[in-house]
Amino acid sequence: MTNRLAEAKSLYLRKHAENPIDWWPWCDEALTTARAQNKPIFLSIGYSSCHWCTVMEGEAFSDSAIAEYMNANFLPIKVDREERPDLDSIYMQALQMMSGQGGWPLNVFLSPEDLVPFYAGTYFPMEPRYGRPGFLQVLEALRRYYDTEKEDLRQRKALIIESLLTSAVLQDGATQADQDNELLRKGWETSAGIITPNQYGNSFPMIPYAEFALRGSRFLSPGSDWERESRYDGKQISTQRGLDLALGGIYDHVGGGFHRYTVDPTWTVPHFEKMLYDNGQIVEYLANLWSAGIQEPAFARAVAGTVQWLEREMTAPEGYFYAAQDADSFTSPHEAEPEEGAFYVWSYSELAQLLTLEELTELQHEFTVTANGNFEDKNVLQRRNAGQLSTNLETALIKLFTARYGNTPESLAIFPPARNNQEAKTHNWPGRIPSVTDTKMIVAWNSLMISGLARAAGVFEEPLYLELATHAANFILENQLENGRFHRLNYQGQATVLAQSEDYAFFIKALLDLHQAAFSQKSFWLEKAIAIQDEFNEFLWSVELGGYYNTSSDASQDLIVRERSYADNATPSANGIAIANLVRLALLTDNLHYLDLAEQGLKAFNSVMRSAAQACPSLFVALDWYRNSTLIRSTTGQINTLIPKYLPATVFAVVADLPENSVGLVCQGLKCLAPAESLEQLLQQVQQSQTRG
Repeated sequence: MTNRLAEAKSLYLRKHAENPIDWWPWCDEALTTARAQNKPIFLSIGYSSCHWCTVMEGEAFSDSAIAEYMNANFLPIKVDREERPDLDSIYMQALQMMSGQGGWPLNVFLSPEDLVPFYAGTYFPMEPRYGRPGFLQVLEALRRYYDTEKEDLRQRKALIIESLLTSAVLQDGATQADQDNELLRKGWETSAGIITPNQYGNSFPMIPYAEFALRGSRFLSPGSDWERESRYDGKQISTQRGLDLALGGIYDHVGGGFHRYTVDPTWTVPHFEKMLYDNGQIVEYLANLWSAGIQEPAFARAVAGTVQWLEREMTAPEGYFYAAQDADSFTSPHEAEPEEGAFYVWSYSELAQLLTLEELTELQHEFTVTANGNFEDKNVLQRRNAGQLSTNLETALIKLFTARYGNTPESLAIFPPARNNQEAKTHNWPGRIPSVTDTKMIVAWNSLMISGLARAAGVFEEPLYLELATHAANFILENQLENGRFHRLNYQGQATVLAQSEDYAFFIKALLDLHQAAFSQKSFWLEKAIAIQDEFNEFLWSVELGGYYNTSSDASQDLIVRERSYADNATPSANGIAIANLVRLALLTDNLHYLDLAEQGLKAFNSVMRSAAQACPSLFVALDWYRNSTLIRSTTGQINTLIPKYLPATVFAVVADLPENSVGLVCQGLKCLAPAESLEQLLQQVQQSQTRG
């Protein structure tokens, strides 16, 4: 017997379709029913590749006793956070207020009349363990509390909604040149400190922080204020983050692509899911490191391998990119439950069987391979040294690829996705059973990958990278604008859910990045960026407060607060990217209205930048764009020689006629410098312009 979620488009929701819990999707009918029956709402939010979401689905949500009590006493609602990041953001913030920590699955209990949360948690075990109560005990206690402690409930909700409303309305502040320079420096110090290697905890890519650390390193010239006062070597820290990513077990050295994070500080054992948003950001970051002169062969190899994985496993026939691959996979069709990392790890005996003795010996020398393993009794491949891999080692890795996929890389152009557990177990795979792939199209995540590919195409001069980016961008332009409005998701050709701020901001950035990488289509991409920006401004800009709301004015009725997200997490903040986009658009169009909006946005978030610099590196990147933005006007040929260089606060514009004997014009806001008569002079002007703030 299936429940209401059987017809859902979301893979995550469909995974719960056979639970005995009487799940509802988030909809007006569900909310109205909860009020009519005076049932507190149990809101459970997760996503398809979330390991502990999967565990809870197989345990508590599949238990008949829990389901019986839940159905009688609560109105259970399931939400895919990738469909509704606005709901997830609000209720995750509530969880963090209540417990001081967050994570998924996100399980929240709401009063039906106002949707204000009164209790929240993450994973609840079936029976009391890990210092957590059993889930049925939690349900019984909370229903009793809801029925008998009305005054305490009222006061508790009042505190929570007051905190949520306060955090949604930020005090603005003036932007003054001398203060902004010091603010930018302190923000950079914070980001550099955050990505400085440590000896504790998990290791996440944290690309927004790494990007700002690399970007700010240009201010550390000998004798500068930044160089005198800084505790960090920005280029060294940024390089180390690139090495950790490209050499570590977080990178799939056999099949390409990056896992989400590692569970240790040594970058060895990953949490094995692969998310599109991580891979897009990492590709762009490694390309930027290369363009900054840090031309480590492992960086180019990781980018190339990631693009191969993307094309082989994550690209739909229509040209867009799939969202994610699960961490877990089945070791045989007869297994009841998938096993974490099974598709990716290697036993020592398996390696000995697949490789020659010489290959195995070299593999052990260059990778963290032992007889006992580094992940339970298996081996995750992590490189010990940077540099170029030998031909012998590359041959060994191809043998492992062939064992995993059942074909050589050359003969496997497309590896079809397993869309659910049933497909994974019943398809006749020539190698191992792969992880399930979530095949939905998310505009924001596709946009991050488009930006990464566009940048890598320019830096490594690889036409394939640009071709993949172009196909994905065209799919979005042709399919996500429906009834005159931009939409966030696409399921098998059907656009759904109005776009949110990250979709607008990231896609506009992607279009501008394509504009900067493909000057043969310069007007097309820029025109599309302007059109999307117009809609973004109309429906999500806060006229009263500045900055962009998470959701549009006509899609916020079911939200208890209307947020303007400024914090970076696994992805950049929408407002940080959006404000930087406004500066770039002002440079490329000479429309100063964009610059006015950028200034208003920075004022809106000035207080949080001063008080919580650790939360918002992308806003500091936007401030850098605002203060140091530079436009180079030159010919297509000259610009093509500049694209591979690291010029982080610069955009290019093609002009037909330059002053006589000049190679280009460097412009700063409302003025241009003297025409540069040589490439060397032009680069000197650009360097000065990019650090003038």
